[in-house]
Amino acid sequence: MNIEDAQLAVDSWIKEHGVRYFNELTNMAQLTEEVGEVARIIARRYGEQSEKESDKNKDLGEELADVVFVVLCLANQTGVNLQEAFDKKLDLKTKRDHDRHHNNKKLK
Repeated sequence: MNIEDAQLAVDSWIKEHGVRYFNELTNMAQLTEEVGEVARIIARRYGEQSEKESDKNKDLGEELADVVFVVLCLANQTGVNLQEAFDKKLDLKTKRDHDRHHNNKKLK
């Protein structure tokens, strides 16, 4: 599924299962919460913090999907074509950063 199809799928889900989109500020707060859950898993599973027993069964993929879902909601409700924006960003990063990363001594 490409990003454009994902935006349409989220919009359909909201219309079929939700009452409406939460407002933009609520979704921004929800996005922050979801990113925090991803950060908690990463910090404990891959970082230096010890993982609590209650966190060991947390699914990183599920939490990342929560982040994507809320980002798609925000894109839909603000009129952003995320596929177009992502393609443009990837092109920009490709042109700007190709040599930069190949020449970065810290990455060798």
